[in-house]
Amino acid sequence: MFFQQRGGADGTQSYFYGCGGKGFAVAVDVVAGDEDWFLQQAEQKGVRISYVIDTHLHADHLSGGRQLAQEVGAPYCLHESDQDLANFPIRALHDGEVLETGNVQTKILHTPGHTRDSICLLVTDQRRGPEPWFLLTGDTLFVGAVGRPDLGGTPEEMAALLYESLQNKILPLADTIEIYPGHAAGSVCGAGLSGKASSTLAFEKRWDPYLQMDRANFVRELVATVPPRPAQMEQIVAANLGRAA
Repeated sequence: MFFQQRGGADGTQSYFYGCGGKGFAVAVDVVAGDEDWFLQQAEQKGVRISYVIDTHLHADHLSGGRQLAQEVGAPYCLHESDQDLANFPIRALHDGEVLETGNVQTKILHTPGHTRDSICLLVTDQRRGPEPWFLLTGDTLFVGAVGRPDLGGTPEEMAALLYESLQNKILPLADTIEIYPGHAAGSVCGAGLSGKASSTLAFEKRWDPYLQMDRANFVRELVATVPPRPAQMEQIVAANLGRAA
């Protein structure tokens, strides 16, 4: 298995991973302008990009996912709740679905809260072992923080959804799971993000303050620390949906 994390100047983290032996790859949270990097990596590794996935409709940057998918002839994937919102066809992803790419499996976990369509990707390398290895958490869980809760509803409602997603979908996973989020420090998608762009679930359980709170305290603290909204958010979301702002 190969795995690459690509960091941007604004704290954005994209991912490229797959099965080199059988020639399959997955591109995740591609930023507009980075499409050529993914194409170059695929050519160097001799793999075909089988899926291009966005973990949610991004509000802080333009996505390059749909453009990359078109260039390589792969499906552009979003959670199924985006089917009626996007002004283009998507490959709808369903909670619990498993994408097969050679010896690498990607399980979809629907984790609403940052946005209603947010997903995490639980990845297993079957050549390494039968248990999941790492989790791409998008903007649901960061190193030292969690996603902002005000982009898809009232902050209180979304914070409550995020609490349930963390408690029911992520925290029950094995402590050994490695965590790779969609952003590190420098992003406006959460408050208090670490500059370190990866962690383990065990470490986050111990040190991420939000993972130690009960529901009421979680909602209150998260709503109280919401950062300013991304600049030109409405225009960015509209563009990522293929619509005019």
